[in-house]
Amino acid sequence: MNRIVILGVITVLLFSSCGSTKNTKSNDLAIKSPIKAQLDLTKVKEDKLPVIINPGRFTKDKVIYRLPRVVQGTYSVSDFGRYIDNLKAIDYNGNDLPVVKVDTNTWEISKATQLDKIIYLVNDTFDQELQGGIGKKVPFSPAGTNIEPTNYVLNLHGVIGYFDSLKNNQYKLEVVSPLNYKRTSALQEVASETNSDSNTITSSYFAPRYFDITDNPMFFGELDVEEFQVGDIKIVLSVYSPNKTHSAKKIKEVVQRMMQAQKTYLGSINSTARYDIYLYLSDGTEKAPKGFGALEHHTSTVVVLPEAMPDQALAKSMIDVVSHEFFHIVTPLSVHSEDVHYFDYNQPTFSKHLWMYEGVTEYFATLFQINQGLVKEDEFYSKILGKIRAASSMDDTMSFTKMSENILEEPYASQYLNVYQKGALIGMCIDIILREESNGARGILSLMKELALKYGKSKPFNDEKLIEEITKMTYPSIGIFLNTHVVGNTPIDYSKFFSKVGLQEREIKEKTNYIENNGQIIFNPDKVTQTVKFTNAVKNNSFWTENGVLPDDVIKEVDGIKVAKETAREVFMKMYMWKPGTDVEVKLDRKGKEILIKTTLTQSYTKVSGLEVNSKASIQEKQLKEAWLKG
Repeated sequence: MNRIVILGVITVLLFSSCGSTKNTKSNDLAIKSPIKAQLDLTKVKEDKLPVIINPGRFTKDKVIYRLPRVVQGTYSVSDFGRYIDNLKAIDYNGNDLPVVKVDTNTWEISKATQLDKIIYLVNDTFDQELQGGIGKKVPFSPAGTNIEPTNYVLNLHGVIGYFDSLKNNQYKLEVVSPLNYKRTSALQEVASETNSDSNTITSSYFAPRYFDITDNPMFFGELDVEEFQVGDIKIVLSVYSPNKTHSAKKIKEVVQRMMQAQKTYLGSINSTARYDIYLYLSDGTEKAPKGFGALEHHTSTVVVLPEAMPDQALAKSMIDVVSHEFFHIVTPLSVHSEDVHYFDYNQPTFSKHLWMYEGVTEYFATLFQINQGLVKEDEFYSKILGKIRAASSMDDTMSFTKMSENILEEPYASQYLNVYQKGALIGMCIDIILREESNGARGILSLMKELALKYGKSKPFNDEKLIEEITKMTYPSIGIFLNTHVVGNTPIDYSKFFSKVGLQEREIKEKTNYIENNGQIIFNPDKVTQTVKFTNAVKNNSFWTENGVLPDDVIKEVDGIKVAKETAREVFMKMYMWKPGTDVEVKLDRKGKEILIKTTLTQSYTKVSGLEVNSKASIQEKQLKEAWLKG
């Protein structure tokens, strides 16, 4: 999963506080047959989608049906059962059977030997992102669902549930939709039937088990679809832009170049024949999704971004976000633990190794761009240093493995974003150590390929033994590093790793935007006063300093929009996309006195630590740098 960092911060400003399944002993004793599920998009009323589940015959009197509490890749509680209305169990005579809702996501059905089908309605999650919706915490938008006449985002884990003992049963899924809808899904379509009388089409899909239901999202509706090849992989890009602001054709140009570079970088790793990218562009209206970023699936990703983004900004976000998600075909698709392989959607356990699943994946998404010539060295160094700055604002003495396995609980949950910062830096350090030990011949990509060969899609590793295994496959220095800085709580001295590759730090002036200093947000919410104040970091943002802004100034109004709990996300998103030359008007409160800033935006700069080649770097250090960046 990749949450766009700035938008994760905007969530804070709103005053708010990634297998298959294990064989289990059957408690429900159903006759083993495919579970049939039907979704009828033509019968949606009030944004509620009717669902029919036919599990086959049970031989036990009571059975449990669940919607996921947690889904892979999110590392947070989603409680999809909250979005289910009017769940009924129907017997073979059409009568209701006794149903007890045990908890948010669980229903107990009695007289199950007579159970013919379960029927219920599904609310979409996008609508519930509104303040005052179902609850304060809602599923991350790319993990959610959308049900509206022009577009259906069907993350099926939010629509179709499972019986505790039947997660290994096959699923047959039928989706009825208007004939004029475009539809895309990586789930295997086995048949389709057109009904000219009702002007509908019934698409039939096959899933080997419940995991494949959760792992293959669908898009239906007014879509713009482009397809292209990257080596042996077919890429399907599905775009929903409500106002037709962006086209799949234009986005394809950026994504195709990027993914071709990724495939060149990955080389022989070829773990899927097809990869789907689902892009939902939010128009910013009241019911539109607000959680921007992406959620990976094994052979697809769902991306949610603002439709208002200019072409260049959207292209950059797609490169950063989609490249991260595509690299998940390495891990966890090809290298994963038992916690991932045997995932429990109700009471999950988590691997100790988020530094690998998300951190190394994020590092790949950063490194491949310099490796394949998509960015220059200075830009690559800037990204790395930005991650160091962002990681420095987190708990740098927290054991990364302990944080990972306890990610749903505090104080660990609030440190989750560090998997994209320090996690990526851990990947960088391992890469440099491997290059140094092997005289440039091995790096972290070659290590991941070796792990993929050893384990692969169907063989999970033992979580407790992974570091020992990696040490045996590499060098003692790798084990020492991991046990000291990943298992242990010793902060990493990144300057030592930069010196290995002949680099040194220096202060430089860099371009930045108007809400952050290259990763460091320059204001914070005050939950007591329900206001947003500039922090001391504003002193290092040239635009605001030149306009007389001081720490603790309260942002009251921006371009005529008052800053409040309900408007904060909109206001700061617009500020994030400000460009030099734009006229702006900002009202501040400084200890009860109104301060008006009415001006034309100029480029803002910040002073940060930069990297440059050490003039005294040895030949060996320069060669190591070349192997690190281009090897």
